[in-house]
Amino acid sequence: MANYAIGDIQGCYNALRKLLDKIKFSPKDDTLWIAGDLVSRGTQSLDVLRFIKNLDQSAISVLGNHDVSLIASYYGIFKPHPSLDAIFRAPDRDELIHWLRHRPFLQVDKSLGYAMSHAGISPQWSLNQAVRHAQEIETNLQGKHPKRWLKNMYSNEPVKWKNDLVSYKRDRYILNSFVRMRFCKKKGALDFELKKNPFQNKQKHPKLMPWFHCPIRKQLPVKVIFGHWSSLGFYQDHNVIALDTGCIWQRQLTAFQLETEIITFVECP
Repeated sequence: MANYAIGDIQGCYNALRKLLDKIKFSPKDDTLWIAGDLVSRGTQSLDVLRFIKNLDQSAISVLGNHDVSLIASYYGIFKPHPSLDAIFRAPDRDELIHWLRHRPFLQVDKSLGYAMSHAGISPQWSLNQAVRHAQEIETNLQGKHPKRWLKNMYSNEPVKWKNDLVSYKRDRYILNSFVRMRFCKKKGALDFELKKNPFQNKQKHPKLMPWFHCPIRKQLPVKVIFGHWSSLGFYQDHNVIALDTGCIWQRQLTAFQLETEIITFVECP
């Protein structure tokens, strides 16, 4: 049995199937960890949703910002991206959105030594905190009033965690850190504007750093797998593994085997 982590798919179904063939993925024996953003921009988001849903227990997909936006569009909060039109026309639309709404924001397996969320784990949190906070917002998204909750999630504030945050401000920070985080300041305040590769443009943002290099970041007992940062591409150190290699931007889709750390990719035409 093998566990494979895969970066942002974003509707690129053909590339996903090509990658699974290359790693010889077996749903009976193996498990996929998918770092979020199953949908949007690519032309086959409906195929991706149906395929991952049908894998059932053989796939663990955390929610990404584009997945959350699809759910928000379903509830009429804003107009969906044109690439999602096929989902809204599909006869199984309601079933697919219900399934997506019940995906986690965080996956943790201490025995394997990994955790995964779409954008990472706030530098101000311990692993136990991250688990608790993920459960908080999962409860709201999966509850009776997801539309009301989602309407209050679209803001950049607050940018820094405080234990006494309450209500929508608390949930908004938690959600943003799990699905939108890239850069932060040295005391942990998040920045949601800059998206460039932090190792190629250091001179342009001297006060910002990747969240995983924040000096106040708490040490975690697991490596953190994340996606979301296509300009960063594949990145690995002793703390983190970044897997968004820009499939939707005609680059690559990447799989990382957790047990062996073997990296496999396919080109995305």
